[in-house]
Amino acid sequence: MERMQSTYENQVEFNLSESGVHPLRLGELVHDSASREALLAEGLRYTQTNGTPPLRAQIASMYPAATGGHILVTNGGSEANFIAAWNLIGPDDEVVMMVPNYMQLWGLAHAFGATVTDWPLINDGARWRIDADALERAVSPRTKLISISNPNNPTGARFDAAELDRIAAVAARHGSWVLADEIYRGAELDGRETPTMWGRHDRVIVTSGLSKAYGLPGLRIGWVVGPPALAASLWAYHDYTTIAPGALSDALARRALEPARRTAILSRTRGILNQNFPIIANWLDGHGGLFSYAPPDAGAIVYARYHHAINSTELVTRLRQEKSVLIVPGDHFGMDGYLRLGFGDEPSYLRQGLDRVGQLLAEIADYGLRNADVRR
Repeated sequence: MERMQSTYENQVEFNLSESGVHPLRLGELVHDSASREALLAEGLRYTQTNGTPPLRAQIASMYPAATGGHILVTNGGSEANFIAAWNLIGPDDEVVMMVPNYMQLWGLAHAFGATVTDWPLINDGARWRIDADALERAVSPRTKLISISNPNNPTGARFDAAELDRIAAVAARHGSWVLADEIYRGAELDGRETPTMWGRHDRVIVTSGLSKAYGLPGLRIGWVVGPPALAASLWAYHDYTTIAPGALSDALARRALEPARRTAILSRTRGILNQNFPIIANWLDGHGGLFSYAPPDAGAIVYARYHHAINSTELVTRLRQEKSVLIVPGDHFGMDGYLRLGFGDEPSYLRQGLDRVGQLLAEIADYGLRNADVRR
């Protein structure tokens, strides 16, 4: 998925493959003379390589009983996931992974020689939910790590405190770590922040960052929250990857996470989601049963099942080549027959992109009808 996006996202007219909201501009984050002067005075030096103490303290304040010693700042959530997997997973380990999911950890676990066991979510038609009984069956004494995404990518589902407690209890019985990717936390359509996995088990790692809920992907600021001994160990791994976050990114992240500004940024995100979701919902519902989907709780993504007899990668390739639109095929999550559509951009852009998708779907349907007539 990442290679597809990086190859084509700047070559198409309409990129509906993104899962975040339309990004903030620098001027919206640094909009007064004092903050601009402070930014211009920032030294372009190596910062504290695990994140400056003020930034780590701000991040820690979002997690119960966490301190700066629990935090490692990384270059994006992807580095946070990478160094956590690199530190924990080795040959002959077992990883139990919630699916569908952002597939970075799936690839890393295989690369590090682990066995990966899928733990599927259940779609009851109205929502995606956790199957805790299936998790009980999947986890064994060999399970080193349980990987979850909450709110979930690609479904947009969020899981409540009772569900997280059940996951923690299973992990605790077997001494397994839980890695919770919470990068969409804060991007809930109803404004109720998703509960964190942090604090529910003594072997919990949370990864997150500013790219999705905050609309600041260009800062490349992510973080790991973990027990202090693990955070210190991961810092050593970070020395072998990117060494340090950029000085300007660290400074701008500190500004973004000031409490009042953080509230305003997340309010902006939720405003975009609530403005745009009806657009894509009406579009999906207007296709006469072609799509079925559970509305997302969080994130600018809808994971829709389609009912055309065409492979998802083939469909996405034709969309890109014939209509200059990029979306994510279900194949990238191991689930053919699904599409992940992003709806976080400006409304006119979203409508135009969806119109192009609709054009291709109509052409495919028309071709199918003509072929059926020929066969008769």
